[in-house]
Amino acid sequence: MSNPVFFTSPGTLDGLAPGSVFVLHGPEARHAVTVKRLAVGEMVDIADGAGKRLTGAVSAAEPGGLTVECSKLSEEPRPGIRLVLVQALAKGDRDELAAETATELGIDAVVPWQAERSIVRWKADRAAKAHAKWQSVVTAAAKQARRAWIPEVRGAVDGAGLQAAVAAADLAIILHEDAVRPLRQVLEDWRGAGSGAGGPDAGREVLLIVGPEGGISPREVTRLCDAGAVTALLGHHVLRSSTAGPAATVLASDILGRW
Repeated sequence: MSNPVFFTSPGTLDGLAPGSVFVLHGPEARHAVTVKRLAVGEMVDIADGAGKRLTGAVSAAEPGGLTVECSKLSEEPRPGIRLVLVQALAKGDRDELAAETATELGIDAVVPWQAERSIVRWKADRAAKAHAKWQSVVTAAAKQARRAWIPEVRGAVDGAGLQAAVAAADLAIILHEDAVRPLRQVLEDWRGAGSGAGGPDAGREVLLIVGPEGGISPREVTRLCDAGAVTALLGHHVLRSSTAGPAATVLASDILGRW
C-alpha cells in the first residue's frame, strides 16, 4: 500500500538529502497527527506540490509538528504533454466534481469557464472565494491520489478569455456531441503530425473544453473554432458536465503516452 501524502510549500524540500530531518508544520501536520493518527515508525511521503517528494519514517508526532527522517528524495518531472481541463461552471457542484475527478486521473491544470449557458455565475464578490474552493478541492484530490504535483487552478475566463487561451494553445479540443471526428482520431492525428509525448515538442499543452449542462452554444463553438479549436466526439452517449472532462483525461493520457 502506498504511503499517505502530506503537502508542504514549494521550496521547503530543497537541499535535503537521505538522513535529513524534516518537520511538517501547520494544518497538514495537525491532520497527520490528530486525524490520521500517525505514529512513530510509520512511513509517509511529504510532497511540495511541484514535483518533489520526500519519503521517510515518522520520528516524532506532535500536534504542532510531524517530524520525518528522510530515507529517499525523488523528483517527478512534468508530463511531456500537459492536459488542461477547461470546465464550464455548472450547477450542483458538478464543475467541482469534474475538477476533483480529473485531478485524481492526472490533469495538470484546470480553468473555470463562464460559458454563455452556465447557470452558475462567479460575480466579483464571490469569484475569489469560488476560485479558492476549487483550489482546495483540487489539492485534496491530489493528496488522495498520492500525487507530487498539485494541479494549478487558473483564473476564471469568459468567452473572450477562452478564445485567447485557445489561440495560445498547442491544441484545443471542444468536446461536442455534434462533432464528426472521435477524440481518439483527433489526438492520434495530432500526435502523428509530430506532437507526440517525449518528442521535440514536449512541454506542449492540450486544452480539453467541456461545456455546461445546456451545452456550448453554437456561437461559442464558432468563435472558439475561429480561434483555432477543433471539435471532437467523446463517445456515443451524452455525458454529464461532471463526467466528460475526466473521461477525456483518461483517453488523452493513454493516447498521448502519459500512462
